[in-house]
Amino acid sequence: MSGIVGIYHLDGKPVERETLERMNSTLAHRGPDASDVWLDGCVGLGHRMLWTTPESLHERLPLVSANSGFVLTADARIDNRDDLIATLGLQDAARDGLADSELILAAYEKWGEDCPARLIGDFAFAIWDPRKRSLFCARDPMGVKPFYYHLSDRFFVFGSEIRALLAIPEVPRRLNETRVADHLARMGEDRVITFYQDILRLPAAQEMTIGRGGAQPQCRPYWTLDSSRELRLGSDEEYAEAFRELFFAAVGSRLRSAFPVGSFLSGGLDSSSICCAAQRLLDREGKGQQLHTFSAIFPSLPESDLRLIDERRYAEAVVASARFKPHFIHADELSPVTDAEAMFQSVAEPMWAGNQYMHWAIYKVAHGEGARVLMDGIDGDVTVSHGYEHLAQLAMKGRFWALLAEARALARNSPGPRSAGGLLWRLGLRPLIPDRAARMWRRVRRRPVDSLPEERDLIHPDFAKRIHLRERARSFDAGGVLLSARESHKRGLLSPVYQAALELTDKAASAFSVESRYPFFDRRLMEFCVALPTGQKLRRGWTRSILRRAMEGILPKEVQWRIDKANLVPNLRRRLSDSDFGLVEKAIERGNGVIEQYVDVPVLKGAVDRYRNGGVSRTRDALAVLDVAFLALGLSQMKLEAPGRKTASVASRLHEVGHSGSNGDIDHMVHKEAPGKQ
Repeated sequence: MSGIVGIYHLDGKPVERETLERMNSTLAHRGPDASDVWLDGCVGLGHRMLWTTPESLHERLPLVSANSGFVLTADARIDNRDDLIATLGLQDAARDGLADSELILAAYEKWGEDCPARLIGDFAFAIWDPRKRSLFCARDPMGVKPFYYHLSDRFFVFGSEIRALLAIPEVPRRLNETRVADHLARMGEDRVITFYQDILRLPAAQEMTIGRGGAQPQCRPYWTLDSSRELRLGSDEEYAEAFRELFFAAVGSRLRSAFPVGSFLSGGLDSSSICCAAQRLLDREGKGQQLHTFSAIFPSLPESDLRLIDERRYAEAVVASARFKPHFIHADELSPVTDAEAMFQSVAEPMWAGNQYMHWAIYKVAHGEGARVLMDGIDGDVTVSHGYEHLAQLAMKGRFWALLAEARALARNSPGPRSAGGLLWRLGLRPLIPDRAARMWRRVRRRPVDSLPEERDLIHPDFAKRIHLRERARSFDAGGVLLSARESHKRGLLSPVYQAALELTDKAASAFSVESRYPFFDRRLMEFCVALPTGQKLRRGWTRSILRRAMEGILPKEVQWRIDKANLVPNLRRRLSDSDFGLVEKAIERGNGVIEQYVDVPVLKGAVDRYRNGGVSRTRDALAVLDVAFLALGLSQMKLEAPGRKTASVASRLHEVGHSGSNGDIDHMVHKEAPGKQ
């Protein structure tokens, strides 16, 4: 992880060094090891360096090519180094420790704007082409590395974080109400917009070119998953071996570091597989390195909650299986709210942050241990796939005896009581009925077919109408089309929710100068998994079958074949109920007459009262109120120009509709630090 910034004055005005350095300084936390800027007339690029890989210790950015005059600034880790070095004929230069930035620049010199498709890894970069007088920008396939920009008819500016753009007074600070609606409705499908009306995101797997004249940038995708390709190997063993080889390569690429490396370890199948593969690879190097593991534990929760959330015995089984250096963070002592303001300073936008407080604590501990790289198994099950589409495939092919046998086996291997008949219908037959037909059937039975999900009740109806929320939600609906198993797998992996989640974790990790890496989001591994036959994903009732088989002899048995999954909600509910709900109300009160334009206050009041009366059983109400609190807290810090007039505060209106609390009680709530323990 590093930080990048840039300015291009489209009207030819020279870039001022002071302005560029001010942008660069806002990203000091992303790159405390080195800082530099490059200017040439109307264009300027900046970089903040965080040393992670061995090659980065000697890397200097922005990088100017002596051959072509191209100039690069990049936040990047390139994983297919050997292939690129051979293809580009850089074997001699590689002996001196060729930096990843040099590979990117050489790739652009050879392939031009086709180069991002040839790069494997995580990256966000911009290249100034002095001959074309243009900036070429690109972002990695999953959006691990962030890229924000503003374009006017006079200038184009970009940066790794929004705060860098806000260092320029000419960048407007207007609230984007559409993004407010998306936040309250929990819609994350829009890959481009932010809470700032005039600040946008370059979507994952896209590139764009900014030329003179102020025209809209030419944005275009350079990569996607191929759902038409199906892999055919000779045996189950060959599939498992091929997966294991790619998975170890993905983990090995992310172990490339000149500093200690850590990994999340929940005890689940995904994080455990990363940890065990990583320690084996470190042992092969023979340098005595130990992988730091970071696990959240909840010892003070009641037994009823521990049955749902506690994975400590699985994490300890992994730790006992190899030479790890474990760290256990007492997440039951952490607060979902008290660190929120610090997180907002990093994120610069309101966020959905139900469990982000635990990540924040782990990044803090990792930084204290000197780990600059932290691997994460986030949603590895989406890459590998549970394989439920296999049942529909069997039904589509008329293999009903095989379908019944697989449904029975899946029912046996499910963590809760499930009937084979229910699974057969829901996963085998129901997916073959187009959503459009299901809607027609519901209409015949006089059931609502176009209602918004319940969480959207919180949105003020006038605001929902003004923002055309129903039409916006409908535009994101992909229903009515029967998808193949591979197309369904592809859409799940390329869901915009992952870009949003990765942007959030990047900012949280960067606050502690830690780089997050995601082996399951390796492009090679994703392409392989989408191409697998469905019978390799779900086999004899075992979901994610190929991962389980590939990790034979590597994972502890109790982890390899576990069928349950932790639910982190109980700790969130307990923390809010025990100490944090008053802080949530105080955060809402800080909305200062802004958020009541967007929130239906009586509905919010009902959610507050139900949670107070129902306590830990009211998960949906707690999350709804937390969303509003984080929105209020974020907007109060952003201080944007908001359309419409200000009205009475939400706190006072809650009182008007019968809120039983008092502002005096809220004012006397004490913020308590709850540091994690090792």
